[in-house]
Amino acid sequence: MTIYDLTLAELRTKLDNRELSAVEVAEAYRARIAATDQDVNAYITVCDESAMAEAKLADQALAAGEIAPLTGLPIAAKDIFNTAGLKTTCASRILENYIAPYDATVIARIKEQKAVITGKLNMDEFAMGSSNENSAFGATRNPWNLNHVPGGSSGGSAACVASRQAAAALGTDTGGSIRQPASHCGVVGLKPTYGRVSRYGVIAYASSLDQVGPITRDVRDSALLLQAIAGHDPADSTSIDTPVPDYQATLTQELTGLKVGLPAEYFIDGLDEDVRRAVEQAVATYKELGAEIVEVSLPHTSYAVACYYLIATAEASSNLARYDGVRYGVRTDQAENLIDMYMQSRAAGFGAEVKRRIMLGTYALSSGYYDAYYLKAQKVRTMIRQDFLDAFAKVDVLLTPVAPTPAFTIGEKTNDPLQMYLSDIYTIPVNLAGTCAMSLPCGFSAAGLPIGLQLIGKPFEEATILRTAHAFEQATEWHKRKPEF
Repeated sequence: MTIYDLTLAELRTKLDNRELSAVEVAEAYRARIAATDQDVNAYITVCDESAMAEAKLADQALAAGEIAPLTGLPIAAKDIFNTAGLKTTCASRILENYIAPYDATVIARIKEQKAVITGKLNMDEFAMGSSNENSAFGATRNPWNLNHVPGGSSGGSAACVASRQAAAALGTDTGGSIRQPASHCGVVGLKPTYGRVSRYGVIAYASSLDQVGPITRDVRDSALLLQAIAGHDPADSTSIDTPVPDYQATLTQELTGLKVGLPAEYFIDGLDEDVRRAVEQAVATYKELGAEIVEVSLPHTSYAVACYYLIATAEASSNLARYDGVRYGVRTDQAENLIDMYMQSRAAGFGAEVKRRIMLGTYALSSGYYDAYYLKAQKVRTMIRQDFLDAFAKVDVLLTPVAPTPAFTIGEKTNDPLQMYLSDIYTIPVNLAGTCAMSLPCGFSAAGLPIGLQLIGKPFEEATILRTAHAFEQATEWHKRKPEF
């Protein structure tokens, strides 16, 4: 097995036993990125020099016995995290040359453990998209089939991990942006409970929905990386001061007696038959593992997409108002006056999808429409959250598909925004409810594309879904398959 095929946990063992050095690992990944990224386009910025410097510092720490869980491990980050001294573009022309002056809290936390940051990853511009086709730096391609999308908005993160360009990656999830690309790329993606992981230093899309999480090759690695980034942060007013459990310690507990809920609204017409079969087989596996399967209802699911695209776009309209050509980012040199400078700078800097969502959100917040749209959406959001709380009174976890289809072809949905938005129909409700969920591989389509299984947990019960996912992973082989390209 080559170095870049090793998981975080396997690399940890080899580094601790001095079978490998952090520099050797960093060099292996540098070569892997150079050999493959012209096809995948997962990276916006590759950190060759700084990664080697960090690897040397990690080796010094290892030699001194100063070993943290992430010391020497190669991790990449979605280009939405401020990273001191590096470009942080959010895959947008308006931030094309922006150099972050400080580290986001999650970046600071992995740096404290002397992880090696391999680079900043491609994404849908400002995290607005389901396919990674909205990037100003070109679309990322799915390593299982380069003609297909990797999902979005954390498409670069999922494709990077699947194609062995980093051992793990950090992403963000506003409506499914970790789970959906993880499903499409055959890796594990975890969206923690809102408030579990700090958002300080993360460029905002929709502040009441955004959450940071890990994308890894298996569940154990997901637990390892979540452990490093979770926890209260006084710099983030939405961060919850609640204890972080030892996620790895509970992974191996048996599932006997665990109640797994199947929401009726998630298994309806329109679900791809390959996806349905894979998820139904996963249900059968859980029965064999001793879990009790219970049918439940989430009655307001049908309103989730409309609700999300009012709340998210309204918050995006507010958050993106700061990009005005004055303080940072693109500024036109052709403006006749101040207002013209605002308009031309934003027109040149933002892509089509970002402009669409800004306009939708501005309309929803405008005088005369606020009560009819935004306020009503917030009331529906409360009903959706209550649906989940009612279901969790009966079961421990919910089991659903991640996406209605496997990864679609590049360009297939770019001219039909509504169909693109419906790609996240199974993931959006979790963000509206603010609870935790994850995607893990559960099968493949007839065309050889990965299919993911979604496990949804109670608020701050990441340990439960990790344990449930780990049991399935140990009983199957799906997570061991990798793309060859």
